[in-house]
Amino acid sequence: MEYGHFDSEKREYVIDRVDLPASWTNYLGVRDMCAVVNHTAGGYLFYKSPEYHRITRFRGNSVPMDRPGHYVYLRDDESGDYWSISWQPVGKSLDTAKYSCVHGLSYTRYECEYNGIKASQTLSIPIEDTVELWDVKVKNTGTKERSLSLFSYCEFSFHHIEFDNQNFQMSLYSAGSSYEDGIIEHDLYYDEFGYQYFTADFEPDGFDCLRDEFIGAYRSEGNPLGVERGTLSGSYEKGNNHCGALHKKIILKPGEEVRAVFMLGEGSREAGRKMREKYQVFHNVDQVYVDLKAFWEEKCGKLQIQTPNEGMNTLINTWTLYQAEINVMFSRFASFIEVGGRTGLGYRDTAQDAMTVPHSNPEKCRQRLVELLRGLVSKGYGLHLFEPRWFDPEAEEKPFKSPTVVPQPKREDMIHGLEDTCSDDALWVIAAITEYVKETGEYGFIDEVLTYADGGSGTVYEHMMKILDFSFDQVGEDGVCKGLRADWNDCLNLGGGESALVSFLHYWAIENFLELARFRQDADNVKKYEAMQQTVREVCGRELWDQEWFIRGITKNGRRIGTTQDKEGKIHLESNAWAVLSGAASYEKGIQAMDSVQKYLSTPYGIMLNAPSFTVPDDDIGFVTRVYPGVKENGSVFSHPNPWAWAAECRLGRGDRAMEYYNALCPYYQNDKIEIRQAEPYSYCQFIMGKDHSAYGRARHPFMTGSGGWAYFSATRYMLGIRPQFDYLEIDPCIPAQWDGFEVSRVWRGIRYQIIVENPDHVMSGVKELYLDGETYAPAFSSAGLVKEGDTSGQSAKRSVAQIPLLTDQKEHTVRIIMGERKAQL
Repeated sequence: MEYGHFDSEKREYVIDRVDLPASWTNYLGVRDMCAVVNHTAGGYLFYKSPEYHRITRFRGNSVPMDRPGHYVYLRDDESGDYWSISWQPVGKSLDTAKYSCVHGLSYTRYECEYNGIKASQTLSIPIEDTVELWDVKVKNTGTKERSLSLFSYCEFSFHHIEFDNQNFQMSLYSAGSSYEDGIIEHDLYYDEFGYQYFTADFEPDGFDCLRDEFIGAYRSEGNPLGVERGTLSGSYEKGNNHCGALHKKIILKPGEEVRAVFMLGEGSREAGRKMREKYQVFHNVDQVYVDLKAFWEEKCGKLQIQTPNEGMNTLINTWTLYQAEINVMFSRFASFIEVGGRTGLGYRDTAQDAMTVPHSNPEKCRQRLVELLRGLVSKGYGLHLFEPRWFDPEAEEKPFKSPTVVPQPKREDMIHGLEDTCSDDALWVIAAITEYVKETGEYGFIDEVLTYADGGSGTVYEHMMKILDFSFDQVGEDGVCKGLRADWNDCLNLGGGESALVSFLHYWAIENFLELARFRQDADNVKKYEAMQQTVREVCGRELWDQEWFIRGITKNGRRIGTTQDKEGKIHLESNAWAVLSGAASYEKGIQAMDSVQKYLSTPYGIMLNAPSFTVPDDDIGFVTRVYPGVKENGSVFSHPNPWAWAAECRLGRGDRAMEYYNALCPYYQNDKIEIRQAEPYSYCQFIMGKDHSAYGRARHPFMTGSGGWAYFSATRYMLGIRPQFDYLEIDPCIPAQWDGFEVSRVWRGIRYQIIVENPDHVMSGVKELYLDGETYAPAFSSAGLVKEGDTSGQSAKRSVAQIPLLTDQKEHTVRIIMGERKAQL
């Protein structure tokens, strides 16, 4: 069943049927202000922090669902009939009213047609201003004059999520409101930065600052008393619950349209005056859309593809990049699932997010890397969850200490010990750093001096070595990296045992570091870390292989998990995908391991995390055994590691298999299965219910997941094979054999490369001819594959790829690649 469609030309998703089985969300804002809104205008607005600087209130997981929001009501003043421009909260029957919603890049538009009135409400946040605009248009499509009233409504937050949901003996008396000169000012008196405003481009005919006066007793946003009676009461007060409700009467002749702009912003009444002066000029409102379009066109334009796979084209060109960017911009704690009750940066999540989009957002990726490196302890492990301001030497000082002040722990309380350390966290940042430098050419970043979380400082290069050395030191009796509190899978704790995944990640991190060390001609550290890498490889081969696949780990009590002998949790995706993706596995074992993944874990919706699901609690393995079968970490199609398998198959040269997995998880191809999927078809979700659950195929938790970044990274770096290096651009496609080819437009270091890949022999990998601006170049041989067993030279891992030299002429260049077999000279 379809509820909407993609409009790829406009980079929009159009929701044609608004009675969706779940909220479909979008994100507004690209800098300090952000709004999370759904298809019926439910949602919330925050400034910088979704936990400590919420502007509007939100009640997640509630009934009615996802309220309140940013609503505009219309009332027929002759009949008393009223409705909202978004379908909810009034919820007119869809038999009598026509509603739709359009989610675009940093804007959302609601449209309705009811009783001879056509109306729209567009929400957006200007790039340069901390204000949310509600751009409203109302048109009389009938044949008689209409007398209407326009009402706005939002509910102000007490800034802190905790204050919004508890301790009302304090919060209900911590904020006040007032109205003057057409502007509502919300004053959080206890808060040092506690002002917001709500205004409009017109002189209101009425207002309410108090929520309960606007809504009325025993009512909701669906039938507010102020709208029903057609007048507002002019309420305001020091203390109580507050809202932004303005009223404007309008008279429309047949065919006439009016436009009004509401403004919800950060700052005092004076800030509201400035924004009103600016945005009461409709040209300035229109310019916001022009600016946002240009902003996203520049980002999207850094990499555009044209392949035989329409779903891949639509998502990679727009939606998957958008999802990855939102994660880098706003971290993971602002959604309808994570409603702001946590804040700061998750170490592993942020590192992976920053790794995936340095081409489109180098400034933010660099910022995140600096924040992560400052959140590294001098021993070499990362703080699992931390606030960047804790370690920012330029963090702003608080003017006074109020009861609502953002908590500032003592430094010793910020630094957790090994018992709370996740063993994988810091390893991810190694590749994030090298990818950033490869993309930008900012080689000096490696020598920048940054502090450690627990004191002292070192260069970025020294931070990287501390990370590698920490993992090399933290090994168990078998030589495998310790899992510590947990690895990437927070629920698989192994009692603090040994993690196969972390050892493979360690191998991969060392490889990324070695590429950098070789580029820097750092012979001493090349020698040191080559020896370390060889040791890790030997341990992995000796301790982690089990007949047909790689095990998941070893518990503290010495029990191997994820073996052919296990009845539950027999095989796991993470360890097998990373054995191959890291390059630690041999070619033969890599083939066997990934064939086992296909046999036991593959589903029509993607690859399950493990199988069979755990049903018997076993604390030796970890909390995962207490998660319901088929849910999240226990046997679901967990989206984040699925792209690891795509990349792993590409390392094996199996483009058919990689694309099979890509299409299975691809939300685009579930657009006609919404009765099963339920969630947005333009966003990857955290997980899809697995085979062992009654809701098999249902997707949950959109946008704020590393799935988007990794899907983008694996599809572009491995499947299409476009990989920036320190001093050249490598192109190593791994595609379905049936493809005739594909085209990519890619900007790298200020130069646009128009890349045309042809596949006349219908192979899955390999480059036999390379042309740069029509001139023939010999393909190079790169260690893109896996080494075969018994090969001590590493030559068997090499396959022919295109290597484009670093160009600096700032001209556009054409690259033509002919795929085919070209064997290396052994």
